[in-house]
Amino acid sequence: MIVVPTLDVGAAEIGAVELVRILRGAGHRAIVVARAGRLLADITAAGAEFVALDVASKNPFVMMRNAVTLIGLARERRCDVIHALGRAGAWSACAAARMRGIPFVTSWYKGFREQNFLKRVYNSVMARGDRVVAGCEQIAQLVNDRYGTPWDKIAVVPCSIDFDHFDPAKVTPERIAAIRNSWGVNDDTKVIMVTGRILRRKGHHVAVRAMQRLKDFGRTNFLCVFVGEDHGHTNYTGQLWDLVLATGTMDVIRMAAPVRDMPAAYCAAAAVVSAAVQPEGVQRAMLEAQAMARPVVVSDLGAGPDVVLTAPGVPESRITGLRFHSGDDRALAAALLQLFSMPPLAVGAMGSRGRDWVLGHFDATIGAGQMLRLYADVTGPAYAAVPALAAGKIDPI
Repeated sequence: MIVVPTLDVGAAEIGAVELVRILRGAGHRAIVVARAGRLLADITAAGAEFVALDVASKNPFVMMRNAVTLIGLARERRCDVIHALGRAGAWSACAAARMRGIPFVTSWYKGFREQNFLKRVYNSVMARGDRVVAGCEQIAQLVNDRYGTPWDKIAVVPCSIDFDHFDPAKVTPERIAAIRNSWGVNDDTKVIMVTGRILRRKGHHVAVRAMQRLKDFGRTNFLCVFVGEDHGHTNYTGQLWDLVLATGTMDVIRMAAPVRDMPAAYCAAAAVVSAAVQPEGVQRAMLEAQAMARPVVVSDLGAGPDVVLTAPGVPESRITGLRFHSGDDRALAAALLQLFSMPPLAVGAMGSRGRDWVLGHFDATIGAGQMLRLYADVTGPAYAAVPALAAGKIDPI
């Protein structure tokens, strides 16, 4: 049983689809419990049973009621393991797993903020799994540091990328032109793309101030495009627009609607930026950008060294992007200036190294094998059978 808050687009939601494909590809059953969303069709197409339940609610009474429902589902469907991909649902899932006496697994996709004691307690359920799955070493270290979770309970399982979909060789010039036209940029304009939902932790405000610095340095032939959704749960977007007006960057910043053709959007960009101000773990956008041979510029909280290769961790001849100190808009601007001053051949080589790096380390078959071995470890040898994996039939997300 996979318990995920919603089936809208997000790291946990895409991770749920990925888990279903892994399980179904190896001949196992998968039940997804969530609030319905845009990825519902992907879940059912992958072969999972879907059960609608508001496991995104933080209301304690709803969470207790959900726990009772999950206990019944686990008993009726004879579930071998419950895997939670979000905190609110994890409390209900943990209770259900303990009551049923079956393994409880959690997956961390980012570092949650802990502003106070109550928030720390709320987040801690994600560290209570019999196994805790971290998307990268950065998150694994965070879980160990914060909660003292033993290393033998933490498994680092990187997500996978659909290399056939994210292949720069398959993107036509017409598709790239269509994206650039939708953004209103000409052929000479360098596009700086910032991906991710419009949330404070994503650091869009840092990017705005960096754009102001680029203008102060005399650079004008660029456009910073924010490609992401605004769910309207906070007033951050309004604050962001106020900052854009205050910094005089209205002419170089565009808040674009979510893009359907992301491969073409990456190809249209000169750089893809993550300005995250809290640990983000593995951002699929950074992997996708590298798969599309795009140079990336990341904060030290936006991606770890196992996601983006940067100096001084590796020699300059091996880097796949540039890194700056989180929250430092001056450093972000400097990194972008450095990138734009590089010869085209050097930028192209950086992009090519990024694609090679992602191809070699974020393959669907590798991740599937790791997840199935983890399930086998907590439930017994039944999950060790991976017929579809051996045959190469597990499709990447």
